[in-house]
Amino acid sequence: MFSRKPRRPTSPELLKAWESLDLGDVPGALSLLRSGTDSLPLAEVALVVARAADSAGFKDLRRAAEALAARPDHPQMLYDFGYACVERGVSYLAVPALREALRQVPDSTPALRELVSAYEREGRHREAVELLTAHESSLAPWPDRYLLVFNALMAGDLALARSAHTLLPDPEDPQWQPTRERQNRMLRRAESAAAVTPLDLTDLRGWQYVLGGTVLGTLSPYGYGAGMTGRFAWLQDTYDQCLRGLLRLKVLLEAAEAHPASVSLLPDRSSRILGLAAAEVLGLPALPFDPARTDTVVVAYDLNELAETEQGPETIEQLFDRTPGQILHEHAGCWTDPPAVTPDSVTLLHQSAKAPWDGGLTVGEDGEVEQTGPDARPEAEIAAEIVGADPTPDEGDGETPADPDDRLAAFGTAIRSTWLRGDRAGLSSSGPVPSSRFE
Repeated sequence: MFSRKPRRPTSPELLKAWESLDLGDVPGALSLLRSGTDSLPLAEVALVVARAADSAGFKDLRRAAEALAARPDHPQMLYDFGYACVERGVSYLAVPALREALRQVPDSTPALRELVSAYEREGRHREAVELLTAHESSLAPWPDRYLLVFNALMAGDLALARSAHTLLPDPEDPQWQPTRERQNRMLRRAESAAAVTPLDLTDLRGWQYVLGGTVLGTLSPYGYGAGMTGRFAWLQDTYDQCLRGLLRLKVLLEAAEAHPASVSLLPDRSSRILGLAAAEVLGLPALPFDPARTDTVVVAYDLNELAETEQGPETIEQLFDRTPGQILHEHAGCWTDPPAVTPDSVTLLHQSAKAPWDGGLTVGEDGEVEQTGPDARPEAEIAAEIVGADPTPDEGDGETPADPDDRLAAFGTAIRSTWLRGDRAGLSSSGPVPSSRFE
């Protein structure tokens, strides 16, 4: 008897992924499938995914992929594979299969909704809008028309979101009521912000506020025209930037007529340092964080960093259900991995950041790049250095539009009636990203 060799893909792109699996590199193989899969044969993609799923112990995905490899033109196999990919966090692999399933069965509501879900998880909100619009005559109010409004907002199409929202009745099922209320808050925030900001695809501050209720204090001076529109990529933070962020927070509080009576210090070292500096800048007493305290600014350096500390999970839960009158300010917010709780104010958005007191790269006297260690000085001493820093903005590459204090103040005044009524749960987007190279 001769044993049959296992099938192998023939496409060059898929062979590279197959070779990564030969080396036991499942993440590497899947990353090779992240781009260009739309044009690859689904049967061969399924071969690679089946092998990767088997290595990862994902039996459901392995079975679905094997079934698709055997019958790549069957709509049920296409749907089952797409569903399993979404459930296992590889939604980008689900898109081609679900799109083909829907092409074959155009009136399939499950395929439509699953494809919308895959687009959403990949941040492809514009494609979700186009898909839903193409099937608009058959959309149910909930969840389909709700999804049209939501994805229109996430894609930066405020006009479509507003018009679709007017056609959306209140849900009969009470489980959708919190979702309806969240969407109502988004649109109210958009109405208040639109008076002073364009809400176009480059309006990072405007969309950050509309989608989550967070006011962005500063814009990155680098890469604006390349699609970052005010976001940082990698950031080595500075004392100057920390002071600028606190001064911008002060501008916002005054413009929005918010009058906190204290600064609350969170338990992690970075937040305590920044909180002590905030107390000096705002002229307020610094007190240990108490979840029941009202009329206070709770200052976090990085909420994700806080969550990783011993007291972090409990503190994050307390901030999620924070007392009315507490204003949560975060200095360095990650836009590619948003924190579990949404702050009311954030100084800057980054992909990766390092606090100035955590050490970093510097140029030595000999011109060589050196790695410095963490600053072990007492927290109060480091906070004093922040207060004495220079808050002059970095000129950057000259592409970022001017963002003076009076512009932020005008924004704070305009959103006064809707600010601090935002959503506590983290939202996985800081707004539309106009350039695909940063997706």
